[in-house]
Amino acid sequence: MSPKKTSPEITMTQGAGGEPQQRGGETLTTNHGMPIPDNQNSLKSGKRGPTLLEDFVLREKIFHFDHERIPERIVHARGTGVHGYFECTDPIPELTMAQPFREKGTKVPVFARFSTVAGSKGSKDTPRDVRGFAVKFYTEEGNWDLVGNNIPVFFIQDAMKFPDLIHSVKPEADRGFPQAASAHDTFWDFISLTPESMNMVMWVMSDRAIPRSFRMMDGFGVHTFRFINADGAAKFVKFHWRSTLRAQSTTWDEAVKISGADPDYQRRDMFEAIQSGDFPEWELGVQVFDEDWAAQQPYDVLDATKLIPEEDIPLRIVGRMVLDRYPDNFFAETEQVAFLPTNVIPGIDFSEDPLLQGRLFSYLDTQKSRLGTTNFHQIPVNAPKCPMHNFQRDGMMQTHVHKGRANYEPNSLYKAEEETGPRPAEHTFTTHPEAEAGPKLRVRSESFADHYSQARQFYLSQTKPEQDHIVAAITFELSKVDLEHVREQVLAQLRNIDEDMAARIAKGLNIDLPEAAEPAREPVDMPVSDALSIHKTATTAPKGRMIGVLVTDGTEDAQVDEIMAAAEKAGVTVKIIAEARGGVTLRSGEKLAADGQLAGSPSVLFDAVAVLAAPDAADHLATLAPAKDFVADAFAHLKAMVVTEAATKLLEAVDIKPDEFVFDAGTALTAVVEHAHERLWAREAMVNPAP
Repeated sequence: MSPKKTSPEITMTQGAGGEPQQRGGETLTTNHGMPIPDNQNSLKSGKRGPTLLEDFVLREKIFHFDHERIPERIVHARGTGVHGYFECTDPIPELTMAQPFREKGTKVPVFARFSTVAGSKGSKDTPRDVRGFAVKFYTEEGNWDLVGNNIPVFFIQDAMKFPDLIHSVKPEADRGFPQAASAHDTFWDFISLTPESMNMVMWVMSDRAIPRSFRMMDGFGVHTFRFINADGAAKFVKFHWRSTLRAQSTTWDEAVKISGADPDYQRRDMFEAIQSGDFPEWELGVQVFDEDWAAQQPYDVLDATKLIPEEDIPLRIVGRMVLDRYPDNFFAETEQVAFLPTNVIPGIDFSEDPLLQGRLFSYLDTQKSRLGTTNFHQIPVNAPKCPMHNFQRDGMMQTHVHKGRANYEPNSLYKAEEETGPRPAEHTFTTHPEAEAGPKLRVRSESFADHYSQARQFYLSQTKPEQDHIVAAITFELSKVDLEHVREQVLAQLRNIDEDMAARIAKGLNIDLPEAAEPAREPVDMPVSDALSIHKTATTAPKGRMIGVLVTDGTEDAQVDEIMAAAEKAGVTVKIIAEARGGVTLRSGEKLAADGQLAGSPSVLFDAVAVLAAPDAADHLATLAPAKDFVADAFAHLKAMVVTEAATKLLEAVDIKPDEFVFDAGTALTAVVEHAHERLWAREAMVNPAP
């Protein structure tokens, strides 16, 4: 935190109209440095006369106010950014000449931005969505931007399809909703016709898409890049950020309720961690391989819908990133930061990944648009005189009124007798082949044709609860799809991943399974990879978690003290919750302040809970709806719970039958700390059975 400054002496008087007039401190000036004598009144012709056009102080102030907002990002609009540093822990000069990796102990300042993808800047923090994970390295040889996500694969193989993908997942074009959600017709219509997306769909429908915190998610560069060493030798590389707190998710019901309790939950979590000195940290790992190895794989390493299993090429940890300073001004830094995949330094190079190649163009264009260009092609002098049809929409100064929701392709909306939009021509402009390079082609390599093998590997690598979550997520999302043929198209794709999964989803929707979609290439069975499962790679320590301790008048001092001590030792944050924000009087007579009021601090905000109700307060507590919700939700979300004997009345009030994750405060008080990082997945079959 910034050091506190001594406040200047301020004097206050009143103007003739009773307005406050302050003096003291630094002199208020215009943007050009001219002192301003009065910040309360515009310049008028007489005391009650009209305001004068010559009042440049007023005009500058209003002009700046009118232009304080800039266009939000098309994707990744909602996010938070943090300063920090990267430190090399294992130098690799034999692989790359990149400055951050030459010498052990080298430190490079960084700025990292974490974000959701589909929602607008004003949406919530906790939708089911991919999370952006972008890091700007301020190196001695220029800025290197590693711009990725918290999922190592992506929906599409070629950047040509990115506008269609995003158009389909954004609010539907004719109605403007749903916001920050993929559970609707157009997204799943596109997905059902795009089999290359199936691997990514498995990840997005898994718990990876509802992370507990920005601090508790991994990051990936997604694409295959190249390392270049000082001799000019090149090797392929994939980048992995691995949280030292390890990946953790919420449950779906928890994510939904968090969005109501605190739509800024993940932003706030990052801010509070930084402010408290609990600095988030990630390891940077690389997978390095050569073209000979790549050629032997059953997938193309240039295909962004594929990953390289860690069992085949283990991660080599080369450094760590620590984030330790929140921006002083959100707009100036987080909002205006511009990440460009084209920002590379000597030693880092691109591959021929067609999705990456498209991003190399797109980001520069995007940043120019956000920071000052116009939609100039619709100005009459620039407008085409011939007919023009495509799926480009919106933008500043849009004058065309597009009808319908077909703003992506492929789509099958014609099956519902809706406008479906144009399609590519069979014969059109082609580029002239060059003698040395050969023809320029709009083609996709057949090595990209396997769309299901890694999706199957991902699904089969999950634990039973994780598989249940994927089934439940897809069932829920497809239940929001109104077009029957779209649901069937999705199920036809899913049958190529796992028959049992597809059958369970069909049963959950109460529809028959359609014929499986014909794959472009028959999928193969790949080995189960434990690295793909959150549960199998979960942390064994509660560090970084937060617990909620519900107290009443008469709560035992020693119980609170013991939990506090155990939490401090384990690196766990404790929030004291009481019926009123003013706190409670403990049994000793001491006053204990509350961090939150019960009605505004539901258990979804915590990783585990304790209810330290005193005997005299238990009956009253069991009548409070927020208290009932506090324990009912904690139990439903599979969290560890510690309760006093008196608090069992509260459990009985919501018909909770204690299991092995409901601990007695008299014998296992600190279990709330010890198990804060865990969920009792065996409980889920009872409280929220999967389809």
